[in-house]
Amino acid sequence: MKRRDFFKVVGGSILLMQSPKLVFASPSVTSGSNKKFIWIILRGAMDSLHTVIPEFDSDYSKLRPKLSKQITEPTLKIDKGFAFNPAMQNMHKLYQQKELLPIVAVGSGYQSRSHFDGQDFLEGGTGTQNIKSGWLARAVNQKQVEAVAIDYAKPVSMRGSRNVTTWYPSKLKEADDDVFATLEKLYQGDERLTASLQGGLELKADAGGMKAGKAKKGSLSELTTACANLLLKSKTMDCAMLETVGWDTHNAQHSRLDRQLKELDAGLLALKQAMGKEWKKTVVAIATEFGRTARENGTGGTDHGTGGVMFLAGGGVKGGQVLGQWPGLKPEQLFQNRDLMPTTNTFDWLATALSQHWSLNSEQIKHVFPTGKIYKDRIV
Repeated sequence: MKRRDFFKVVGGSILLMQSPKLVFASPSVTSGSNKKFIWIILRGAMDSLHTVIPEFDSDYSKLRPKLSKQITEPTLKIDKGFAFNPAMQNMHKLYQQKELLPIVAVGSGYQSRSHFDGQDFLEGGTGTQNIKSGWLARAVNQKQVEAVAIDYAKPVSMRGSRNVTTWYPSKLKEADDDVFATLEKLYQGDERLTASLQGGLELKADAGGMKAGKAKKGSLSELTTACANLLLKSKTMDCAMLETVGWDTHNAQHSRLDRQLKELDAGLLALKQAMGKEWKKTVVAIATEFGRTARENGTGGTDHGTGGVMFLAGGGVKGGQVLGQWPGLKPEQLFQNRDLMPTTNTFDWLATALSQHWSLNSEQIKHVFPTGKIYKDRIV
């Protein structure tokens, strides 16, 4: 290998480590509609009953005699006798501003309790374990827009579209300007490498255009701020996906969920602030792979369950209300005498949001969610 070619390879590696994976848009991509759709998956199965608390249900404290008493701060009251966990201060404000919509007792239809299979089922969106493509990628294809996954690699939700790129902040030391200047010289005469270098630098600059205050590197607030920057800088990128982990609370649930909810709460506020006036045209869907047991366990936590909660947020959401059908928490009302019974399907809510927000017709929705249905009520 010639010395010049060797440095091209090394230089290209530096670029890839410092910048996102570069995927060029398909010629079919149209200019952005300016209506943004953002998907946040909470990996680990968030406990819905400690998050959106059914204070009106007398069986709640019977099932959770210790966990229910660990919430010592005033809960945040919302509609129909429900209350938010005290850690959700910003989300409560969004609810009051009619920009947050909690949907209780939801489920994807997944029948078991494996995290990995449950997440694949949720991200695939076909009602089966088929994960050749993801529902969000299929939606991107139907809308003909670009999307970004804030992740190291393309997640299942984004599989199956050429219009998806990935970006994540590097943990490596930032390359200085001299490195990039050297790369520009090395790449002279090679249009493809030059275009890749410029594209990577532009995407890197777009993601870091605004800082998330004092948010620590890799925090959800930093990621949502970078996500907003990428969406705002692009004329064709109208979709994004983020993920958070750590929601598997088998023990010490109260303190662990408190930290998780505070990070989610701060991340949503950072997203709203970074989106600015475009927040009014934004819908954020938040869900987890399944819920947790209605009864607390012996280690101060809960185990893998079924029914859970999801959220829709954004200025484009008709929030300030609690949707979903509450099944009750009596033993005979629980799923398999252990879990919150799901009464509506996660995919149906997502299908309705996409149909109303992106104006996808019923035929297009069938390509996204083969088993999904569209509700008549306006939610966005």
